[in-house]
Amino acid sequence: MDLSKHAYFEGKIVPLADAKINIATHGFLYGTAVFGGMRAYWNEEKKRLFVFRPYDHFRRLLHSARMMAMPVEYDEESLIQITLDLLKTDQWKQDIYFRPSFYKADLGIGVRLHDLRDELCIFVIPFEKYVKNDTNAHVTFSSWRRIDDNAIPARGKVAGAYANSALIKTDANRSGFDEALVLDQNGHVSEGSAMNIFMVRDGVVITPPVTDNVLEGITRRTIIELARKELNMEVVERSIDRTEVFVSEEIFMTGTAAQVTVVTKVDHRPVGAGVMGPVASKLRTLYDGVVRAQNPKYAHWNLEVPQ
Repeated sequence: MDLSKHAYFEGKIVPLADAKINIATHGFLYGTAVFGGMRAYWNEEKKRLFVFRPYDHFRRLLHSARMMAMPVEYDEESLIQITLDLLKTDQWKQDIYFRPSFYKADLGIGVRLHDLRDELCIFVIPFEKYVKNDTNAHVTFSSWRRIDDNAIPARGKVAGAYANSALIKTDANRSGFDEALVLDQNGHVSEGSAMNIFMVRDGVVITPPVTDNVLEGITRRTIIELARKELNMEVVERSIDRTEVFVSEEIFMTGTAAQVTVVTKVDHRPVGAGVMGPVASKLRTLYDGVVRAQNPKYAHWNLEVPQ
């Protein structure tokens, strides 16, 4: 995989090869880091790169940092400016994904969050599909449960918590599935390995509430707004029982990396007619236009990268 030529590392933009941490770094040893997954999209007509909803992403990143006792000196505006400077440095002209992370940077052994130095890094990669089969995904219910808010905050993107996601994803893929659905400790559908879930039942769009141990997804919020305002559909946030997905008309999953991934089969049972449904199809088209700064109505979500 090609990576960027430069990264932001501990206060400055440096060649990627120089952005290195020591193997004794606390964040590496204990997963005491938080991160954001963000994308910027190339608009071929305008010949410009646009970052999607940067303020919202950085606000969530700062919230994650707060949960992990990281009193960082950045705010949303300063993080946005660093990002624009970094993306301008390598003059990207394609769709990209970038990952800002705060991490505990001190060296040595000792499980704690306090009295440690916190640093910021950002790297960039070209990015296309996260799930290759994103219009016809076959998923399974995972035997692993979603992490609970009283164990590790699920609403934050905590690096160490993604061991949970890795277990879920690997077991699903090795069993021949594209993805997995994960239940919370109460037996309700929470999300996928690293994406939020929506279903359509009786013409209503339904998604688990943020209190069911889901990541408070930026794409999730975007899709809720698009469904309500552009499709004039009712959107309900409520708990979803396991067997409801078997009788739903449509299921799709959302995330910055996954975008809008359509599920057409769950544990060998077809979802609806077994093909991508009209709601997901319309939302995929709408979402693609919005993130590429092709929809003036949502231009406030797009930030142009200066040349």
